[in-house]
Amino acid sequence: MGLIFLRTALIFIALLAVMRMMGKRQIGEMQPFELVITLLIAELACIPMADTSIPLLYGAVSILTIFLLHQIMLVFDLKLKPLKAVLGGKPSVVINKSGIDITQLKKNSLDISDLIESMRGAGYFSFDDVDYALYEANGNFSAMPKEKKESGGAPSIPLVMLEEGKYSKTNLEKAHLDEKFFDETLHSQNVKKRRSVFILTLDGNGKIYMQCYGQKYRTFHVRLPEGTAW
Repeated sequence: MGLIFLRTALIFIALLAVMRMMGKRQIGEMQPFELVITLLIAELACIPMADTSIPLLYGAVSILTIFLLHQIMLVFDLKLKPLKAVLGGKPSVVINKSGIDITQLKKNSLDISDLIESMRGAGYFSFDDVDYALYEANGNFSAMPKEKKESGGAPSIPLVMLEEGKYSKTNLEKAHLDEKFFDETLHSQNVKKRRSVFILTLDGNGKIYMQCYGQKYRTFHVRLPEGTAW
């Protein structure tokens, strides 16, 4: 028992030293290759701690080897710009002046609910609240707010009513609206087929954000029936 305690303490000290040498970014904002290295170090540290038949030196050498590889990768990351994008990735602009970049969203294995969650975390509740939004290479979400934001009406969270050509029955019920209401709205906007709509949101003030595939987004207001509120 005492031997395991001593081995664990020595591995802990070695890991702490290595993580400190790797720098603050390794702890806070990891690039993909840094995450892989961190997982490898964690796995290598567990083996000599749990199995006393494995010499402690083997575990220490493995961890130091990973640290050396990390330093080599870091040099490449800093010196070679093309390789930097390959190793760490590059930012993906998911919202621009035309609206949501569907290609970039799919490329990063994200959907509308992921984007909405990220925007709310950044303090934005409507897609047209920002001019640009992007996911950094480390996964962090950043957004540039509009200089002139439309105002008016009571604060209301937009609900996704139509996504990739399909209505959200839950949100329709929440707003006390039906598909016919939005079909007529689409017709008034010269949208012939609902499946051509990538996203349509509606807030409690009657403001609609709509973006069709291959088109720039548009916003407009509709008159809501009595009893429509959330």
